[in-house]
Amino acid sequence: MKNFSWKLALVFVVLVTAIIYILPSLKPNLWPHKQINLGLDLQGGMHLVLEVDTEKALESTIERISQEIREQLKRERIRHVAIDRVDGVKISIQIKEEDSYAKVQALLDDEFRDLRELSNRTVAGVKTILMDIPDSDRDQIERLAVDQALETIRNRIDQFGVSEPDIRRQGVNRILIQLPGIKDTQRAKDLIGKTALLEFKLVDDTQSLDSALKGSVPPGREILYQVDEDPETQRTTKQPFLLKKRTLLTGAYLTDARVQIDNQFNEPYVSINFDKKGARIFERVTGENVNKRLAIVLDNSVYSAPVIQEKIAGGQARITGRFTTEEARDLAIVLRAGALPAPVNVLEERTVGPSLGADSISKGLISMCIGGLLVVVFMVLYYKTAGLIADLALILNILLIGAGLAGFQATLTLPGIAGIILTIGMAVDANVIIFERIREEIALGRTPRASIDAGYDRATLTILDANVTTLIAAVVLFQFGTGPVKGFAVTLSLGVIASMFTALILSRIIFDYILMNRKVKTLSI
Repeated sequence: MKNFSWKLALVFVVLVTAIIYILPSLKPNLWPHKQINLGLDLQGGMHLVLEVDTEKALESTIERISQEIREQLKRERIRHVAIDRVDGVKISIQIKEEDSYAKVQALLDDEFRDLRELSNRTVAGVKTILMDIPDSDRDQIERLAVDQALETIRNRIDQFGVSEPDIRRQGVNRILIQLPGIKDTQRAKDLIGKTALLEFKLVDDTQSLDSALKGSVPPGREILYQVDEDPETQRTTKQPFLLKKRTLLTGAYLTDARVQIDNQFNEPYVSINFDKKGARIFERVTGENVNKRLAIVLDNSVYSAPVIQEKIAGGQARITGRFTTEEARDLAIVLRAGALPAPVNVLEERTVGPSLGADSISKGLISMCIGGLLVVVFMVLYYKTAGLIADLALILNILLIGAGLAGFQATLTLPGIAGIILTIGMAVDANVIIFERIREEIALGRTPRASIDAGYDRATLTILDANVTTLIAAVVLFQFGTGPVKGFAVTLSLGVIASMFTALILSRIIFDYILMNRKVKTLSI
């Protein structure tokens, strides 16, 4: 009786918990809890394959190293003619004076020893050193670019609020993304693909903008545009700015970005905060350039170029523009998640409609019902009353799987439905082993109580052995499998655990309850 009491209490707790978790999926308004997540193949959504432009990551690294060399030469007061990028991924240093050449070589040996010298020649009295990055470092930069892009995209999607996205690396430089239930596909694509490289650059008001627009761009300068769209007329205007190429501060120092509302104009803007180092740089930049315009540049587009009125301490700034609230929110998301190390290109895009998902659910449920019905009928015909007990355990087994999917917020996919159908067969398989052992004991002339005790005792190890090995295989599938395989592994794992519970504990309790009536002399099995 003591064993019966604690088992009954355990079954009661498990069933009540399962009902609490499964109710929102059956009646969404009945219980305030999360529903079962449906995969891309069941509820529709978006499928993307992106390619990371690793060549751009190399170019960005070369540009950064060129800037560092330029600053070091300036700091050491070493005279040079020019430092340029050649073919995107090579650095050219031109030196005119012989003593400067020795100093440059010493600097390169001390500070930039990882660079590989390709050539060293003198033309018309100007010595040119051509360098690049070694192949091993190049491979590492490309690999890290893809890894960082994967993590950045995952952070953006998590903040965007997509339930159970599937984001993983595919091949060398590709990323596979599946977003179940996404409605605004264009907005999601813009959010994922935006490089979000935030830069602060000075506007050069001393040079002629008109001459620069005609093709005479001064050295160390560039032309970028601020694009504005009139919400009423939908007309787009582009305002040019002549900027100094040197980046004074980047978004790498950002700690937060949030949407705020301007009380004066009642328009949204993005408020950004820098870390301690970024705050010091921002304070120094604004202090040295009072009354000059500082352009806020995102992905080579000028968002605003306010005049610096005074030194700004505290590490706070704002990005203004004619934002909608949704645009400001998306901008804050990409800034918080960080910039992509390189641009990404969409190689493949598919949108799965919800009608196709509904059709998959319908066919999956029909197949599950037909399979379940055949099993139920067979068990009743072959095992009589004991078959009814097994059928009840089977129904509760499916309930527990659904509750597990909702409780762990796992995703139900079409292969997952296949896993549930497989579990239906595995659940009654455990009961078949037990019932056959009980039949053998009855044939030997034992009492119903002794037959049931012996049947469960002798079948338990066999059931545990079979189910544990299946569970190990399911865990391995989940760990190393991809999206559809993981969906199958999840439902298979939950089904194995549920079937052991219903076969070894739930059905045993029902038999014990029947045998509590001492008048039972035979079992209908």
